[in-house]
Amino acid sequence: MQAQKFDVLIVGAGPAGAACAIKLANTGLAVALLDKATFPRDKTCGDALSVDVVNQLAMLSDKLATEFSALAAKVPSYGVKIFAPNHQHVDIPFFHKNQKSCGYICQRLDFDNLLFQHLKEYKNIQVIENCTVEQVLPQADGLLAKTNRGEFTANIIVGADGAHSVVAKHLGPIKVEKDHYSAGLRVYYEGVTSFHDDNYIELHFFKDILPGYLWVFPLPDNKANVGIGVLSEVVSEKKLNLKEVLQKLLQTTPNLQERFKDARPLETVKGYGLPLGSKPRNISGERFLLTGDAASLIDPFSGEGIGNAIRSGRVAAEHILNCFEHQNFSAEFNRAYDKEIYRRMWKELKVSHSLQKLCRYPWLFNFVVKKGNQSKYLKQFLIEALANVEIKRLLTKPGFYYRMLFK
Repeated sequence: MQAQKFDVLIVGAGPAGAACAIKLANTGLAVALLDKATFPRDKTCGDALSVDVVNQLAMLSDKLATEFSALAAKVPSYGVKIFAPNHQHVDIPFFHKNQKSCGYICQRLDFDNLLFQHLKEYKNIQVIENCTVEQVLPQADGLLAKTNRGEFTANIIVGADGAHSVVAKHLGPIKVEKDHYSAGLRVYYEGVTSFHDDNYIELHFFKDILPGYLWVFPLPDNKANVGIGVLSEVVSEKKLNLKEVLQKLLQTTPNLQERFKDARPLETVKGYGLPLGSKPRNISGERFLLTGDAASLIDPFSGEGIGNAIRSGRVAAEHILNCFEHQNFSAEFNRAYDKEIYRRMWKELKVSHSLQKLCRYPWLFNFVVKKGNQSKYLKQFLIEALANVEIKRLLTKPGFYYRMLFK
């Protein structure tokens, strides 16, 4: 059977792959988007969509942004409730450009399917489901992808296939490093009570799992996304059984046990890995680019990855157009992609990594939350820090804590 020929192969139809394909729509390039699943499909995740994610949808397509606005299966969230290890909390509303704003909680089953169905509108994009890429091989004039549904060739391939990327495995140098990787669990519940009136997402930090946290995010129909994410090196060092840790915290923590007393899990606990963007990596090479989780672009502090996945897909599409314009797909030419990714993202990833390291100290966390509730100035500072990386950077400076202590 002869290989099917395309200009671009994108492996993975999640947010990164879908964003890349949408930005290549109507460009005249023949694009194949391959995914091992059949949509709609679940994706183990916290399901939180930041303000950044919502804003980027309009950058992809006005129609897509309108379709998202009309999507019923989402809950608007207007802030975050952060619980310190001593169980005290501070409420921080979301702002964007000094205006009250909102993110959403939307199951990936629904969000990813929205992106996936939108893709079908474009004639130059061929979407192939139930297509597992088994091997990627370089050729003299391109790449060959061997799948369970035949062979595909292209000038360039985009790895948008997540934490265990086949593209990265066969072509890229990225390896799992426990100090730059987190283990995550998720389980859907119904019957969880006492959410904030504005559906604030909740991040619960506990001494034994720092710098990780337990999350509780409200969903439609009286449901909730509940999970835990812990740095892999902490899991190894403390020999943690995360399923047991999650259940124990839900059952014994004062501000959680009453709310989960009559709650019912709707599934077995699902596990997944989070490759963190806490160090720069080589994310391209001869005829390939890595995006999203495959490129390890998850925020090291918050664990959020969808925004950077979409952004990396957009940047990849822009770079691919340059590749075809110059007819250059070399590793050297593709270094411009790495440079642009980190130009846009590294500042925030670096700050988040610094905050992740500070979160190892429970007393410091307790102190900041306490002061955040006592000081209007600090509360406003925390609100602005959520939306502004330059302000957030101050949280990593010793002088900031000195001023909090003595002023």
